[in-house]
Amino acid sequence: MKDNEYQPPKVWTENNENGGVWSKINRPTAGARHEATLPRGKHPLQLYSMGTPNGQKVTILLEELLALGEKGAEYDAHLINISDGDQFSSGFVAVNPNSKIPALMDHSTPKPVRVFESGAILLYLADKFGHLLPKSHPQRTEALNWLFWLQGAAPYLGGGFGHFYHYAPVKIEYAIDRFTMEAKRQLDLLNQQLENQAYIAGDEYTIADIAIWPWYGNLVLGLQYDAGEFLDVKSYTHLRRWTENIAQRPAVQRGSIVNRTWGDAHEQLPERHDATDFDRLTKG
Repeated sequence: MKDNEYQPPKVWTENNENGGVWSKINRPTAGARHEATLPRGKHPLQLYSMGTPNGQKVTILLEELLALGEKGAEYDAHLINISDGDQFSSGFVAVNPNSKIPALMDHSTPKPVRVFESGAILLYLADKFGHLLPKSHPQRTEALNWLFWLQGAAPYLGGGFGHFYHYAPVKIEYAIDRFTMEAKRQLDLLNQQLENQAYIAGDEYTIADIAIWPWYGNLVLGLQYDAGEFLDVKSYTHLRRWTENIAQRPAVQRGSIVNRTWGDAHEQLPERHDATDFDRLTKG
C-alpha cells in the first residue's frame, strides 16, 4: 500500500473539507434544514427550479406547450438557488422531499398536485396537455424508453463525469478515465440512434428530446463542463446535427434561460411570471 493511498474507515463520517465547490449542499441526511414558505404566483402551475439541465427540461417543455397554444401551460418559475440551500427549506421539502430541483405544484386541480423528479414532471405535463408524447402505444413506449434512459444516464454524466472532470478539487485519473469512458459510450449511443432519424424516438419531436437535449446538447455545444474538446464532441456528427436543430427552436431558446443566473445578461431570466418577461431581455 502506498503511503498516500486512501483507505476507507470502518464507519464513514462526514468531512466537508473534501467536498469541493458543492460541498455545502451535500449532507448525509434528508429533510428540511430551515423554515421558509415558498412564493406563489398568479398561474395554476408553479415551478420551483434553477436553470441547470434538469431545470431546463421543464421550462423548455412549458414553453413548447405555450407555443402550441396551450394557455393552461402558463406558469410562474421561481428561482431555487441550490448553492444557497433554498432546496432545503420546509416549503420546498413539502413539494419535493428529496430536495432536488425542479419541483412543480399544479393548482388547477381540486386538490393541488405536487410533482417532483424532472422526468415525472415531463410525463405529467405531456399527459395533462396531450402533446409531445406519441398517442400510439408502441411509439409512446419508445419515447418513454429514452426518457427513462436519460433519467438513469444523466446522473452518470453529471454526477460522475462532470464532477470529477470539472468540479472535483482533486483530479483523479482513475475516476476521470472511468467516467469519461461511459460518457463517450453514451454520446456514441445517441449518435448511432440519430443516424437515420430526425429525433431520439423517431421522426417526431417528443419529451425524450426535451429531456436529453439540456444534458447532451449543451455538452455538444460546449456549454457543459467546458469538456467539448476533451470528449471530441465534434466527431459525433449525427448528435451534433440534432443538437443544433433543436437549439434553433424558439421555445428551447426561451426555456433554456429561465431560472438562469449566470452567463450573458441577455441569457438570464432568474424568474419568469409572464411571457412578456422575455421582452425585457431583448429590449435591455
